[in-house]
Amino acid sequence: MRSLLLRLYGVFTTAVQPLVRRKLRRRAVAEPGYAVAVEERFGHYDDATTGFAQCWVHAVSLGETRAAAILIAELRRQYPGIPILLTHGTATGREEGAKLLEPGDTQVWQPWDTPGAVARFLDRFQPRIGVLMETEVWPEMAAACAERRIPLVLANARLNEKSRAAAERLSGLARPAYSALTAVWAQTEADAHRLVSLGAKVAGIYGNLKFDATPDARQLATAVSLRERLPRPMVVLASSRDGEERLLLEVLKRFGATSPVPPEQGAIRSIAKRVHDVQWMIVPRHPQRFDEVAALIEAEGFAVARRSAAGQPAEAEIWLGDSLGEMALYYGLADVALLGGSFEPLGGQNLIEPAACGCPVVMGPSTFNFAEAAQLSLAAGASLRVEGMEQAVTAALKLVENPERRAVMAQAALAFSSSNRGAAERTAAAVLAIAQAAEPVTTPVAGDDSAPPEATRAEPTLD
Repeated sequence: MRSLLLRLYGVFTTAVQPLVRRKLRRRAVAEPGYAVAVEERFGHYDDATTGFAQCWVHAVSLGETRAAAILIAELRRQYPGIPILLTHGTATGREEGAKLLEPGDTQVWQPWDTPGAVARFLDRFQPRIGVLMETEVWPEMAAACAERRIPLVLANARLNEKSRAAAERLSGLARPAYSALTAVWAQTEADAHRLVSLGAKVAGIYGNLKFDATPDARQLATAVSLRERLPRPMVVLASSRDGEERLLLEVLKRFGATSPVPPEQGAIRSIAKRVHDVQWMIVPRHPQRFDEVAALIEAEGFAVARRSAAGQPAEAEIWLGDSLGEMALYYGLADVALLGGSFEPLGGQNLIEPAACGCPVVMGPSTFNFAEAAQLSLAAGASLRVEGMEQAVTAALKLVENPERRAVMAQAALAFSSSNRGAAERTAAAVLAIAQAAEPVTTPVAGDDSAPPEATRAEPTLD
């Protein structure tokens, strides 16, 4: 029986739907993807949308979708032909997810968490199992799946202390939602402890799926070819977040990057000369900020060359990596990577990807999203930690000037990456075991605001 709080939550999420629609319209101005198939978000589907799915995978945004790609590939390897239903919450996630689809798969938006939208979603697709990636747990969806006896699991699960504390403040909703999950497979022991504290059934600590990603071989080969023509070594600020680009540009200006370099005096090289001897590159995390960052670079007095415009490196003080899906190329080009998201209190971005490309990393103080991976990387000698952007630029310059140390760090990065593989195989096997044991018939929830049609039997293919 549903709690009063969950019923009130359903009333609230239903009441705010007009605000959700308005927010989507506003976001669609900058990102047209948010205007696509809006009614799917409220559980309404056109006739062309395929019904019934054996395995539903929810990946809210770009990072989760890339982790989902690794898991889906392993699911297909272990169970060829398994039909996949893929859902997302962001436009970048949906765009990336479209690349993963094969015949028989379906892609729609994750339904807004109302009783009606969730019921229509589950009635339409009747998944044999639902796999939530990393962090996405919604109270209504968790309750509805439990009522219908649909196993709902959390894969590659992570939960930092800030998120745990926030969940505790809403424990009346969060605890039942986490308790309703059939199984949780955590990335780290610390994640597992925090998840258990919220009532989750942690069935294993499998590590991070992203260690099982293989960098695009063609991009790495292109990077090798381009590096031979680069006149200078390159440092990339990778997956940068709002505020970090300005930090880098201000440090470079302070070091004299926009000033003419006087002739060298003796053997002493000025900091300005050292900065000028490096090709700097910025790759923003979010594509909707590409134009904003380009304008910022020019406003700070730097010439900028955009990947989308040049197609290949052009003469400019700052290169802007304004393309999606080319991080392996950028890491392959770079001698050193500055880890985006770690120079503001944002928890850091994925440092596993540069490691897999053999790229040394300099990270700032904020890495709580990848706390264990950051510690393992530091212990392996694959990365350095600094206090801020000025120290990061100085450390990068020292590494650029020390090819022997860079080579040692690159080898350490590759070893660190390969030694932590295996999460995908373990997770896929666990997902399939639960799916095979699940009942193939679902039951609609009575008394919700959707009045869904009676459910029908899905054709089981996992028995």
